[in-house]
Amino acid sequence: MKPQVQPNKIVVLSGSGVSAESGLPTFRDAKGLWNSYSWQELASPEGWQQHSEAVLAFYNERREKAWQAQPNAAHMAIASLEQAYEVVIVTQNVDALHERAGSRNVVHLHGQLAYARGTSEPEPKRYRIDGDPIAMGQLCEDGTQLRPDIVWFGEAVQHFEEAEEHVATAARVLVVGTSLTVYPAASLVQYADRSAQKVLVALDMEEVPRGFTFMQGRAAELVPVLAARWLSEAAS
Repeated sequence: MKPQVQPNKIVVLSGSGVSAESGLPTFRDAKGLWNSYSWQELASPEGWQQHSEAVLAFYNERREKAWQAQPNAAHMAIASLEQAYEVVIVTQNVDALHERAGSRNVVHLHGQLAYARGTSEPEPKRYRIDGDPIAMGQLCEDGTQLRPDIVWFGEAVQHFEEAEEHVATAARVLVVGTSLTVYPAASLVQYADRSAQKVLVALDMEEVPRGFTFMQGRAAELVPVLAARWLSEAAS
């Protein structure tokens, strides 16, 4: 049975470009001692097995920078939409900038820096650590080493079926800060209903998905304009 579109629902698909405008480097742009490792070594189960200390140090630095960063105007504008709409954010980002801007319903596909988890399977316990580092020898209650609660290459994304349903039932879909090249997250645009109002905000885009209106420019400049328009429409 086809999901029913909810007239008052907005789904935002966000990627690293939004966080970059708050001064956070994208994963592959991160600098430091990590230059001697490939990004696969820093973000894969195999890399974790071979270079655990380097992986922890890399994510500890990312976590520290994420907690120093502040939500930008795009984050704030998205949060403001909750004044008039049911808003669900489906994000590839692992920082907490959407939540810190005030958004209350955020679905994290790739995990969260704010959490650590054990390395046991199949459902390890999660721990809220916010901006604190994870140390070697810091163990889960089951005795396994804590690791970042991040989806690494080769691991299944989180909450994907939930994300599909949210996109399919949205009357408005906003894609911002992503080039739609990372799968399976990029495939979520295919679930948007034909009747939905669909907007993509990006600095550049090789191919705009069918049915989307392309707004070219910085998220921090364009998303507040779009949010103000949608809030005005809700009030009229």
